[in-house]
Amino acid sequence: MISIGNNNFKTTAAQFHEGDAVVSIRKRSSLLRISLSFLLLLLCRMLTLCHSLGGHSNGLRNGQAMKAATTSIPPYPVRVTVMGGGNFGLALATVLGRKGVPTTLLVRKEEIANHLNTKHCHPQYMSDIQLPSTIVATADPKNAFSDATYVIHAVPCQFSREFLSTVKDYIPPYTPVLSASKGIETGSLGFMTDIMIDCLGPDRSYAFLSGPSFAREICEGVATAVVIASKDLFLADDLAVLMSSDTFRCFTSCDVIGVEVGGAVKNVIALAAGMCEGLGLGTNAMSGLVTRGCTEMRRLGDSLGAKPNTLSGLSGVGDTFGTCFGPLSRNRKFGYRLGKGETMSEILESTTEVAEGVDTSIALVRMIKEKCKGYRLDLKYPILFGVADILQGTLTPAEGLERLMNMPIRMENYEGFSMDLND
Repeated sequence: MISIGNNNFKTTAAQFHEGDAVVSIRKRSSLLRISLSFLLLLLCRMLTLCHSLGGHSNGLRNGQAMKAATTSIPPYPVRVTVMGGGNFGLALATVLGRKGVPTTLLVRKEEIANHLNTKHCHPQYMSDIQLPSTIVATADPKNAFSDATYVIHAVPCQFSREFLSTVKDYIPPYTPVLSASKGIETGSLGFMTDIMIDCLGPDRSYAFLSGPSFAREICEGVATAVVIASKDLFLADDLAVLMSSDTFRCFTSCDVIGVEVGGAVKNVIALAAGMCEGLGLGTNAMSGLVTRGCTEMRRLGDSLGAKPNTLSGLSGVGDTFGTCFGPLSRNRKFGYRLGKGETMSEILESTTEVAEGVDTSIALVRMIKEKCKGYRLDLKYPILFGVADILQGTLTPAEGLERLMNMPIRMENYEGFSMDLND
């Protein structure tokens, strides 16, 4: 019995009747058609690979061939719609546009779309960056999604549900969606996974991009590595091939919750790191704070079912390092100003950029209290709880530092520790 793919084609190569060995012609014909289809598919794959190698097969070495095969555009027609004209939406559109992928950028205002289409730069965000001409902007969701092969969501977490409710009827059924947003929604306490399924339904595949990736550095062509996580690894692989280039490297994962936890918690740790710097503390304090913050991230991830390897990778400690130490980090800047003595209202009134960690911090503590049952959660997550207290005005950064330094003496890590009373 032969079974090919998921089409449940079943046949026997030959059917012999006892004594006369009569072969079933109909079954043999069916097998022949299947074999020819398989050979045609194999031929198409080989031609696609040859095309992706630029027709120079005898001149390319194995390493060059592998590079071309993993960073080429898929052989079928691809059109991508990016939702959100902020910094990161512009960055991901640039990644695709520089590879020649037809990309539509959905923005809120028609005048911004006109500016992008005529001047190929955004009037407000990274206005000095010249965008590829393959990017076409629009404020009309009907036009934006009409022929989209993939959709990328780059709207901040707290605004995602409202935005998606206005465009969901225009997104074609079953079209895969890649979310590049991070955080925890304050109302539902859900991750982006939950928001996506709530708004766009469960009958499509979703993927989630995370990692140390400042938008400006991506647009400037500085080498960047990210991870794309999806329960559908075929989708993750296709998206990684579609987006990878000499300067933008995509790895894949199936641990969606791990990537989501890392992307949310790292912004809160970055707020704490900024406060540490604003208080004038040194490298010792900063290093200790970030390391202990990553411990709390790992502990939370373990409670929610994340894999430790994910949180020690690009979307966990990798993104945390970039956000805590990078000069372009909005969350670190916000925390720095708090450490210098500015109030929340003063900071919010003076900036148009969104520091996701502010809203995520409050939601994160509420989620921990609801989902992570246990004794003395404040001792298990002192940094995450402390940042929330500071943002809510019940604690100052200096008092938060004092509270951390006067916590009860204990082991650094409890994982793997056990007490055998028989010893």
